[in-house]
Formats: sequence, structure tokens, C-alpha cells
Amino acid sequence: MIDAHVHLWRIGRNDCRWPGPDLAAIHRDFEAAELLEEMDAGGMAQALLVQSQESEADTRWLLDIAAGEPRIVGVVGWVDLAAGDALARIDALRAAGPLVGLRPMVQDRADDWYDDPALRPGLAHMAARGLVLDALVRPRHLASLGRLAARMPALTILIDHGAKPEPGRFEAWAQAIGPLAAHRNIACKLSGLLTEQPAGEEDPAVVRGWMDLMMAHFGPDRLVWGSDWPVVTLKAPYRQWRDIAWNAVAAADRPAIFGGNAARLYRLART
Repeated sequence: MIDAHVHLWRIGRNDCRWPGPDLAAIHRDFEAAELLEEMDAGGMAQALLVQSQESEADTRWLLDIAAGEPRIVGVVGWVDLAAGDALARIDALRAAGPLVGLRPMVQDRADDWYDDPALRPGLAHMAARGLVLDALVRPRHLASLGRLAARMPALTILIDHGAKPEPGRFEAWAQAIGPLAAHRNIACKLSGLLTEQPAGEEDPAVVRGWMDLMMAHFGPDRLVWGSDWPVVTLKAPYRQWRDIAWNAVAAADRPAIFGGNAARLYRLART
């Protein structure tokens, strides 16, 4: 089984600026050895590292870790896709280690961010190189993301954290994410969902409702599970979130959602 969404960081190094002291529980270093212990406890054989900083230095550090740890099967990194030399930067990172995707951090950017013409060469280069676009977005970005998917059908897109649904706004989120299922190059990650609930109001039934809707639209072949460790620990232990998601998925669909889809979509060579 593959955990398709985990983070590592060293506070104050590799351009690490997040999490800050306001998130005291995770404002410390998280290294590969601790991750492997959590994976063992959760029954996960392999993992994908996902950047948490807008930094090529952070991405190169993750690539170095992956190169030395066989259970880390790939890295979703970061490049400034609007940079004039974005294509060369992408290729340099690919040469440095098992880069399988890139994740621009769009969650706090303009609704139409993906419509920016300056991004098109970099995104097209990603498609040509077989790299996945991890879309860290909110529901308000989904229309723009859908337009991108239509323009670039060869670009595989994974929506992180189900586009961060907001408790109490289920219908608005459902109306935004549902139409994206028509684009066969878009899939969704079942990650980060517990973290979207306000403190003291955590309800697995709400998360189950979000998961059920994504299953209805995208089907079991376009859903990918990820822990979002260590961020998930703000709400629950690693194993608890794994069990919530595991029990929400039909037994016949678990091999795909908990590993097979990640291996296929990210074109993983080390599984």
C-alpha cells in the first residue's frame, strides 16, 4: 500500500517557513525515520513525499531523501511555473531524483490562477515529461482548474485534499467539484479532510459524506488515499485517519485507492 501524501520538514532550514509557532504541535522537525515508524503502524509499505515549501531547495532535500530510502517512491516538488526558465528548472529537478509531480501552492491565490498564460509553457512541459500536477486549491479555484484540464488533456491533475471542502457548505463544494469529474485527466486525493473541520467539531460522518460524493463522481479508479502526515496529527493519529478512510471504502476498491491508483497516475517505477 502507498501513502500518496506525506510531508517532511526541518524548521528554519531548506527555506522552511511553515508551519509557524502558532501550530505548536507540528512546529518541529519531521524526518524520514519518524515517518517510516508511522507507516509501519498504519500498514503502509511505501510513500510519496509532497513539498510543503515554495522552494526548490526544499524539493532537492526531499529528492535526496527519496534517493536513499527505497520506501519513498517519489517526490511531488515545487518550481515557479511562471519563471522564464521553468522548463530548465523542471528538468534539473528530474535529473536530481525521483520527481513525479509538482505542486504550486494555489490555495490562497486568485480564483483564476490557472488561466495565467505565463504558466502554460511550464504546465505543457510537465505533461510532456509525464509529471502530475498536484492541485492545492479551494472550491473557488475549481472552475479555473477545469479550464486547464480541458486545454491540456495530456496533463494528469490530482486535486489535493478534495479541494478543501468547508463544513456547512457541502452543496457549494459539491456543485464546484462535481463537474470536474467529466475531465478524465482529473483525479482526487482523499487526504487532508479531517484537518478541514473546526477544532472541537471533528465528525467522521462529515468526512464520510465528502468521500462518498467524490466516489460517486470520480469512481474508485480516480481516488487516491494520502495521510497528509504530520499535518493530520493536529486532528488525529496517523492510524486513526487511515482506519476512517479504510472503513469508508468498499473492500474491492481498497487495492486501487490505497496504492494502485497512485502507482498508475504518478507512473511510479519503484513499487
